[in-house]
Amino acid sequence: MSVNQWHNETLGQKVVEALRKNNFDAVYFDNKEDAVEHVLKFISPGMKVGMGGSMTLKELDILSKIEAKGAQILNHNLPGLTEEEKLEIRRQQLVSDVFLTSTNALTLDGYLVNVDGTGNRVSAMTFGPKKVLVLTGVNKIVKDTHAALQRIQLIASPKNNKRLGYPNPCVKTGTCMDCQGKTRICNIYSILKRKPSKTDITVVVIGENLGY
Repeated sequence: MSVNQWHNETLGQKVVEALRKNNFDAVYFDNKEDAVEHVLKFISPGMKVGMGGSMTLKELDILSKIEAKGAQILNHNLPGLTEEEKLEIRRQQLVSDVFLTSTNALTLDGYLVNVDGTGNRVSAMTFGPKKVLVLTGVNKIVKDTHAALQRIQLIASPKNNKRLGYPNPCVKTGTCMDCQGKTRICNIYSILKRKPSKTDITVVVIGENLGY
């Protein structure tokens, strides 16, 4: 085992233990292949599977495998959709059988910290879908909520703005500027300190760097 693998596993297992103390179901996998196989166990033919906008999910290449199992993916990012169609898909995601997402940051004490623009992702993580699966690489692990917000401001928000092509100040500066424009994506702040009482959540921590 390399030093990097040791560090990833040590932090990953520590976070999993903290998540379980906070009543989340949580598991750790050394690699994304094993993590994907675990996630697919929750998918059955005919299910409606919602998803939040996530580079982690894209890098895991999991959507084609879900479709191969006969499930329907509710993806509001498909090309050619009108704004009304995107909005309706987002609404359907809130009552999906399974909702897949990542998290912007995961603290050592087992808190899920996220910032959203529209709110569909953090809403679905909190209540609505029958099952929520949060997939995250160890690069999202931070010390505490303060560090989580710093990570979002320095890494997640600027990179996502660049990816989406929004003309917000962070695209030029590389860090959050607390902008006031209509295209701002940092509108809703969410910290899940304990598992929501009516939502079945599994957090899958993966010993690799994934997403933003």
